[in-house]
Amino acid sequence: MDEPTGRERGQLQEKRKQPRKVSPRYLENAALHYLKRYSATVSQLKTVLMRRVDRSLRFHGGERTEALGWVNALVEKLVRNGLVNDQAYAETKAHSLRASGRSARVIAQKLKLKGVAKEVVAQKVAEASAEVSEEAAALIWARKKRLGPFRRDLKTRPDNRQRDLAAMARAGFSFAMAKKIIDGSADELPPPS
Repeated sequence: MDEPTGRERGQLQEKRKQPRKVSPRYLENAALHYLKRYSATVSQLKTVLMRRVDRSLRFHGGERTEALGWVNALVEKLVRNGLVNDQAYAETKAHSLRASGRSARVIAQKLKLKGVAKEVVAQKVAEASAEVSEEAAALIWARKKRLGPFRRDLKTRPDNRQRDLAAMARAGFSFAMAKKIIDGSADELPPPS
């Protein structure tokens, strides 16, 4: 067999990159495959499916409103069956982020960007904050990023104070909290919970 030339190889790749024609069955398979790999909110799943719909419609043509109806019906079915649950997603994400030392502000922002409702965000951030306080999270973050009393070379600590405070502020902690952590000593600070 002859090897394909550069032009033929390019044409073969073009054929492989053709999006499949969108149908309710195709969308359901795509959604289930996505949900096997990732935890998602309703908003995220709709975005993923609509991206596939738009790509297919650009190539094959068709009616976007019909496909939008299929996506909405499918997402409702997945929510009914418990495969997509914004409450569970928000709870898991909030607790995970808090345990890794993220501030309440950052957690709330990340959940809002994922399309979780404001009431759910407020509730899940409060639950995560009840488990790990803001101070404990700031301490975890400072230790993880080697800021303030956790620097490798403590002689450089005064020179890097402003930089460390700025890093804590970017991480969403208040100035008072950042100052307490950065100016404290590792011995005086409580252990993270």
